Amino acid sequence: MASPAAPGLFFCLVATVLLVFVSVSVPTWHSVYFLRASNGGLDYRFGVFGYTGTKARLGYHFPITTGELSSATIHNLTFSLILHPIAAGLSGLAVLFGLCGAEYHRSGTVLMALSSSLAALVTLVAFILDMVLFSIARHEFRKLGWSSQYGNAIWLTLGALGALALGFCTSTFGIFGSYRRRRYDTY
Repeated sequence: MASPAAPGLFFCLVATVLLVFVSVSVPTWHSVYFLRASNGGLDYRFGVFGYTGTKARLGYHFPITTGELSSATIHNLTFSLILHPIAAGLSGLAVLFGLCGAEYHRSGTVLMALSSSLAALVTLVAFILDMVLFSIARHEFRKLGWSSQYGNAIWLTLGALGALALGFCTSTFGIFGSYRRRRYDTY
């Protein structure tokens, strides 16, 4: 018999995996990025901790230093990308609580619902800031004649947000499920 915590646990696990993928984006993993901008021989991909050809660090300046991209506001917005690993950690915590809820007690499911709601809130803020930051960057690159398009990390974040919302809903419903274990006495 499946535990009432199982659906919430599944969705929180999916969100954790997606947010971990986003967290190890460029410059660590070249295939996952928020924005790709190219012009001639130059090709930049932007991730959580930097962009193509840079070392991983928190907060970075865009390689183009004209227009909005050179402003302190844009630089400070790159620091907000740390919300992705934070959301991954919170959703991972929800998974741990979900495992406790699936195997032991209803309180694990309650804690899974609470931590998945907090993870969903952090992921929502991260997604909004992603859209603001990389929409401005995309616009600025296109203004300069660069080819620029969104990457898969934005959509992975949106998918994680949806999975966390479903994880919160299903774990909240799971709180009210039956946690009584059937005992089979063998004589």
